[in-house]
Amino acid sequence: MSTTLTAEQLGHLRHFDNLSRQLPNDWSLMQGKGTNQEDFGGYRFQLAYMAYALALTHRHRLPAAPGLFQPIMQRLIDKIMHPEVWMYWRDVSRGGSVYNAHLVDEVGEQWDPVVRDNIMYSAYVQSMALLHDYLFDSDRYAAEGSLTFGYWSFFWGGEPREFPYDRNSLNEHIYWQMVGSGYLGVACEPNCVFQICNQPAILGFRLHDLITGGRRAEEVVAGYEQAWRDFGRLDETGRYNMMVLRDSQRVLPNARQLAWVDAWCGALMNMWNRDFVRANYPRQVANLVHRSPAGTLSVAASAPQEVMGQTVVSDTCDFGWVAAWASEMGDEPTLRGLLDHVDQFMNPTWRDGGLYYPRNDTKADPDGNRVEMEPMTGNVLIGYARLNVPDGLWGLYNQPWDRSRLAEPALTAVDRNVDVSRAEVVDGVLHTRLRRAPGLPGDGTVTISRLTGRWTVDDQPLDSSDFLRVDGDNVVLRCPDEARTFTFRREP
Repeated sequence: MSTTLTAEQLGHLRHFDNLSRQLPNDWSLMQGKGTNQEDFGGYRFQLAYMAYALALTHRHRLPAAPGLFQPIMQRLIDKIMHPEVWMYWRDVSRGGSVYNAHLVDEVGEQWDPVVRDNIMYSAYVQSMALLHDYLFDSDRYAAEGSLTFGYWSFFWGGEPREFPYDRNSLNEHIYWQMVGSGYLGVACEPNCVFQICNQPAILGFRLHDLITGGRRAEEVVAGYEQAWRDFGRLDETGRYNMMVLRDSQRVLPNARQLAWVDAWCGALMNMWNRDFVRANYPRQVANLVHRSPAGTLSVAASAPQEVMGQTVVSDTCDFGWVAAWASEMGDEPTLRGLLDHVDQFMNPTWRDGGLYYPRNDTKADPDGNRVEMEPMTGNVLIGYARLNVPDGLWGLYNQPWDRSRLAEPALTAVDRNVDVSRAEVVDGVLHTRLRRAPGLPGDGTVTISRLTGRWTVDDQPLDSSDFLRVDGDNVVLRCPDEARTFTFRREP
């Protein structure tokens, strides 16, 4: 399903690129209400779902533009490896919450962020690395130590802490954690096994299988289905059960009727359990969305949780997850209504060519229209929803990309100041729509590779064009200031 991207879709891609280029430890526009990277708006989730959105866009909309997506994804992976993203685990690993306070003496402090539990981080590193290597036919993250978590502080003293992994060793480690759980799933916080947080690991297993020819995902899904059969995926109200406490084997339902639980779980689980998700979606989503006073569709904000006399301050991202779920389900009326709402009430903002919705902690305007916006939703999930296609994750999981694409012409390098709104090969002909984006650094060029033999551009010989430079089997194209479609065709 290749398409010509809209201005808004291009804006979301540009915003992802802009965030990926921020200097190390510069998290501008990404800080949410929560502290210590403990909640669902943390950097790890923003980075991971930007990568997922890029993967879906490349796979389904711009398949002939690997040079646009690969560098951004590499920068996002670099960022998710930063200690600022995962250092929360040193403290969370010790337990002490209402779900694991009784285990404090047993679990202890853990610096390695993927060795035990913490699937809410480890599965994203696993799946992002495997997405990169699968989509771009690369072994970048197969190299030993290519995914090394490291930390050293002059003030704390001592030797540097380093924990080396790669795509294969990390995938293997998470697999054996899954097996050790009886396929119920790997915990996030100690003792807390969420349905949601094990879905990215399943995606990772499938991607590893697609690279290596294995069948781990099939095994894990079968075991996972059996393990959850005793608990039930849904609670008595028809919502997704939230989690299981590992030691007591007690299931915790979605008792507070949180929108993000259903939407996040359904959006991801559709990739391997489509019939089940689709059978329950209409009833579930009807309980989550409502007509706003202005006539758009909105999602009610979850009430803050009270624990031990304290109010939990966090980003729930309910609105964003419902939009992402609607996009995966192909529910165009719901998605359109939600996007109309964010565009009308949530301050769409353009910055350096990128589109995002800035943080706003106010719940509603004087007329009762929701205006609250978290960075996870405004930076990532609205863009994810706009860029995704119906069954986008399902297609990524179930429809392996034909390796014949690797011999087809493609945009293998794209300057920062180029917008690519179309890039696909149809019947051997490359169609690409390009524009030089104003106000950004760069030479305004793209490199098109795999043009072996004699080719034409717009039915003219390559060497007769004044905007092309031929370099062997590559062509460097200087992009115009106004969007233009170029057609590359092999001569008979």
